[in-house]
Amino acid sequence: MNSDKAKKGYQRSPHRSLLKAAGYTDWEIERPWIGVANSYNAIIPGHVHLKTITEAVKAGIYAAGGLPIEFPVIGVCDGIAMNHEGMKFSLPSRELIMDSIEIMAKGHAFDGLVLVTNCDKIVPGMAMAAAKLNLPSVVISGGPMMAGTMKGRVLDLNSVFEGVGMKAAGKISDEELRDVEDNACPGCGSCAGMFTANTMNCMIEALGLGLTGNGTIPAVHAGRVRLAKDAGRAVMGLIEKNIRPRDILTMEAFENALAVDLALGGSTNTSLHLPAIAWAAGLKLPLELFNEIGARVPHLCSMSPGGNHHIEDLWQAGGVEGLMARLLEKGLIHGELITVTGGSVRENLSKAKVVNDNVIRPVEAPYHKEGGLAFIKGTLAPLGAIVKQSAVLPEMLVHEGPARVFNCEEDASKAILNNEINDGDVVVIRFEGPKGGPGMREMLTPTSAIMGQGKGSTVALITDGRFSGATRGASIGHVSPEAAVGGPIGLVEEGDIISIDIPAKKLDLNVSEEVLAKRREKFVPWVQPVESPFLTRYREFASSGVEGAVLRNKTQ
Repeated sequence: MNSDKAKKGYQRSPHRSLLKAAGYTDWEIERPWIGVANSYNAIIPGHVHLKTITEAVKAGIYAAGGLPIEFPVIGVCDGIAMNHEGMKFSLPSRELIMDSIEIMAKGHAFDGLVLVTNCDKIVPGMAMAAAKLNLPSVVISGGPMMAGTMKGRVLDLNSVFEGVGMKAAGKISDEELRDVEDNACPGCGSCAGMFTANTMNCMIEALGLGLTGNGTIPAVHAGRVRLAKDAGRAVMGLIEKNIRPRDILTMEAFENALAVDLALGGSTNTSLHLPAIAWAAGLKLPLELFNEIGARVPHLCSMSPGGNHHIEDLWQAGGVEGLMARLLEKGLIHGELITVTGGSVRENLSKAKVVNDNVIRPVEAPYHKEGGLAFIKGTLAPLGAIVKQSAVLPEMLVHEGPARVFNCEEDASKAILNNEINDGDVVVIRFEGPKGGPGMREMLTPTSAIMGQGKGSTVALITDGRFSGATRGASIGHVSPEAAVGGPIGLVEEGDIISIDIPAKKLDLNVSEEVLAKRREKFVPWVQPVESPFLTRYREFASSGVEGAVLRNKTQ
């Protein structure tokens, strides 16, 4: 066992003495050491119940003959961090989570890991750690929040953000907004729509790093606790069979995840996180695959924010496993891949079925013929950009309009909320990329304000930053190269005409190359000032949005 280096032989008597000081017996110390990364904290609603989930995991490990050793992991609530400097820390926290788990696992010679997670950057950060360390590992989420209700209306967090836009436009009162605020998020769990957290928890299941049900069993359901116990038992099975994350995280597994993502209409942030997990596993996941797979895998689930269904509806309809069973039946995913169950994808799906064809459409009757996300390029985004095409109104799939240029999110949000954006405009928010921000902030406040004001059918937004999974509308993000490194988005001037053609996968700045050349000669990239030493280091090493915004060595 890996832990033998810290516990075997007379030379390790001091090590065992310290373990005994922590209350462990000789016979416990002899067991496999399983690190249990607990991302509980008291501010993220998706994590406030993770003490319970972690205890269940530990019970499963202990019952199966392992020694569970719990340690803490940080996390940021993206909703609370939104639209202020806190959001600069959200994406970079992913790398810090990965690194902190590596430190704990290598510092203490763990034999395996169970990673207890739930929300936005914590999920991919833990998956990246599993891929990097390549110890037998299982990822288990805390489960989704139930949707809220108010006077017969179904609500989620996005309802509150769009309510702010409605209030700014004079469409609702302070009291009506407060009613939405009080009822949209009814309890613990990751926010109820197919936002980033739930998308990534579904991706963990699709990749095979999580057990069946990981993506959809509600946080408040006892099945979530039972699944956590099973996750503890499962890691012991992986140790026995010597099945490691890189045995599971093959290119075919990522193709499966992309297929599920596109069928679900998941968050645009998967285009950051799946390549980052692949990078940690020693693979390269080009974003062109989103289009290649999306051309044959249709959009089968109309989930919030682009549709009316929530994760509880998906769970009741058959879950990720039901969706995967439909894709497998049509030969759209690989069935023979190994997973953390010790069995294959096909074996895991043997009893899966869909019980609601409206929530999980048949492949022959999709909501959209193409998958939910699209990777687009053009003169404004030579290296690419990403859009959730399933959440774009039909009339905005092709759009041309004048640029309204802002050098930070705050300025754009102020202009939108002050009703300074006109029908037809294309809002450009730049210097918000991985380096420019730094940290590549989410833009849920401005996108939600546009939708709440009723301008989703007339106004587009383009940024080198990124979006929340709750974002909907003609919102194109991750524009690369970003402005801070000299990308064309930094050359856009007020009134320039921008052309968007999502079906053709095109994003162009309608300015001649001669004019752009003159602008380029005078262009001096601006980076937002930052006082944080951590963000300064992140800015130095962060890759582009289309490369997953991972931290690379200067030589890479």
